[in-house]
Amino acid sequence: MSVDNPMTSYCLGDIVSLSQGLPINVKTKHLLVDKGLPLLRITDLINSMYSQFINTDEVPLKCVATEDEIIYTRTGQVGLVFRGVSGVVHNNCFKVIPNKDLVDPNYLYWFLSQSHIKEYANNIASGSVQKDLNHSAFKSIQIDLPPLDIQRKIYPILDSLSNKIALNRQINHTLEAMAQAIFKSWFVDFEPVKAKIAAIEAGEDAEGVTRAAMRAISGKTDEELDQLQAEQPENYTQLKTTAELFPAAMQDSDSGEIPEGWKVGKLGDIAGEKRKNVKIEDINPETPYFGLEHIPRKSISLSEWGYASEISSNKLIFEKGDILFGKIRPYFHKVGVAPIDGVCSTDIIVISPEENYYSFVLSIVSSEKFVEYATQTSEGTKMPRANWKTLMRYPVIIPDKLTSKRYNKIVFVFVNIIQKNIFECKNLSQLRDTLLPKLLSGELSVDAAKLAEEEG
Repeated sequence: MSVDNPMTSYCLGDIVSLSQGLPINVKTKHLLVDKGLPLLRITDLINSMYSQFINTDEVPLKCVATEDEIIYTRTGQVGLVFRGVSGVVHNNCFKVIPNKDLVDPNYLYWFLSQSHIKEYANNIASGSVQKDLNHSAFKSIQIDLPPLDIQRKIYPILDSLSNKIALNRQINHTLEAMAQAIFKSWFVDFEPVKAKIAAIEAGEDAEGVTRAAMRAISGKTDEELDQLQAEQPENYTQLKTTAELFPAAMQDSDSGEIPEGWKVGKLGDIAGEKRKNVKIEDINPETPYFGLEHIPRKSISLSEWGYASEISSNKLIFEKGDILFGKIRPYFHKVGVAPIDGVCSTDIIVISPEENYYSFVLSIVSSEKFVEYATQTSEGTKMPRANWKTLMRYPVIIPDKLTSKRYNKIVFVFVNIIQKNIFECKNLSQLRDTLLPKLLSGELSVDAAKLAEEEG
């Protein structure tokens, strides 16, 4: 930092106050309701999924966080920092309330997000089995602050990189939802088939029957399809070809009525378990490693992983494109597509679908219904485990190969975009984490950081 913009040293206790979260115990459990403000426990904050709610009328206001406030985790997983969420802060966290005359809240967020600050917080936390960071310890952490005008020039650079990461993740989430919506329409509700049947019953000719399926597949009206044909004839032809793949009748089966030409089978008919064990001494330390902790809940996008240098036991080999299914406590819904080759925990089932049914299998094993089946059939009480010999018996209605291949083609586009975004997020995260300490320490100027951001 230049002489014109000197740093001023503080303890955090000089520039912030803390507000403890709400303990849920015998005295407060009556506050839990079906609808209200979400309870922000650490696991909820990490997964952005909320399952418990607090009575809005009775909750102490000091425990309520708004989106512009900072939440810091103090028990168990010490040193995680969150903002942009609203709800009731749980007792394993506290709110960090800055003196805005001295520190900008966004600058403070980035200061607390630094890896060495998290490491230091864990070192000064008490407890061996479960870490606990008390208020006094947190307030003792040292911080060097530049003037407010400099703080307000620094944090937008870091925010910009994080916003790009968040946008990519939102795109991935949208693509996953689109794939599941198509799967449900085609292979669960049989909408294109039923549309054809209804058109036949209404006396439509062959072209009208195909048009009905095209409407069901695309969600477009006849007028919109006419416009598509005029303006994008190749896309129109592709849609028509897809519609023609679906049968125009249903047939009886042991599972009820299914599309004509399709069959009732089991997951094991179109997918297998890939179980390639590898000894720890035979693994290159730089090999990417996936543990259950790297697989997010309810998302096939695997954007975080470790390396074999961190592991100490034998693992399983997987290849790019394999499906990784977390078998410990399957209700956590941890299923993803491997974006790279690597090794994984033996608590993960590596699923290898038949080529023509890849996307079909992916959509099945990442569905809520399949995860429920895995949970119901898992073995053990404290640590229930799913196993492939049971999962492979999961009943499925198997479409013909041409229809499945068409679904493959659509979902492959989605998966390729998802994986491209994963690596872009990885690069952006590395750039942000490199710039973060240098910007906050004054080692790197704002102008140089902006140039690095543009080049990144």
